[in-house]
Amino acid sequence: MSPFPYRLVATDLDGTLLRSDESVSDRTRNALAAVTAAGAAHIVVTGRAVPWTRHILDDLGYEGIAVCGQGAQVYHAGEHRLLTSLTLDRQLAGLALSKIEAEVGPLALAASRDGLDGEVLMGPGYKAQEGPLPYVPYEDPAELWSAPLTKLYIQHPTLSDDELTQAARETVGGLVDVVMAGPGIVEILPLGLSKATGLSLAARRLGVKAAETIAFGDMPNDIPMFGWAAHGVAMGNAHEELRAVADEVTASNEEDGIALVLERLLSA
Repeated sequence: MSPFPYRLVATDLDGTLLRSDESVSDRTRNALAAVTAAGAAHIVVTGRAVPWTRHILDDLGYEGIAVCGQGAQVYHAGEHRLLTSLTLDRQLAGLALSKIEAEVGPLALAASRDGLDGEVLMGPGYKAQEGPLPYVPYEDPAELWSAPLTKLYIQHPTLSDDELTQAARETVGGLVDVVMAGPGIVEILPLGLSKATGLSLAARRLGVKAAETIAFGDMPNDIPMFGWAAHGVAMGNAHEELRAVADEVTASNEEDGIALVLERLLSA
């Protein structure tokens, strides 16, 4: 077996490492174990905030550093503590929302609160993703702004995710960042924040450079991570915007796309 050519393997969760039932296949687990045995580190880089990520990391037996909340949170899974956390300026976020709604009409809203146990609030009309992830419904708009937030989620009754993302970026691009993180998931983030931000912080803690990193993802919010890493691999189910900037495209998350690439690199 040849030495593994990278010192860091960065993987997104949903649509990438996880299958549709939120499990990780034995083949992918074994490939990641072989990579770490060869001396590389594996780091999860996800748009999910820590409370929606922790149970998955625990199930994987993952004890290293994870990047959560689109880069806002660097989390030590083994010690169950936040190493860094960046919050969204609520005044700027409120201004951005008012500008977007003036352009496209009323939005359905949700928000992720900061902290290890930060709740996800969901307002009237917001369509939650199916699955076990917990959230707290709210009716009073003031509740949305009553505690520090890492991000806002926005949905529109008629615009597609791509259309809403584009309209929001064109309207408030100088105030906040807007990313599409998955089906029905358009997010408002602090300006300049991305997965690359959090990944670079985590890599520095691990003593690893961008040139030593391979990254896997499936959605447009992974584009900055691909720009930072030496090699970006899009899943077979990836959004066309990510495929366009990827160094290669592998099989889908349901077909062990990560394992296929890691096995090839291990045996090259």
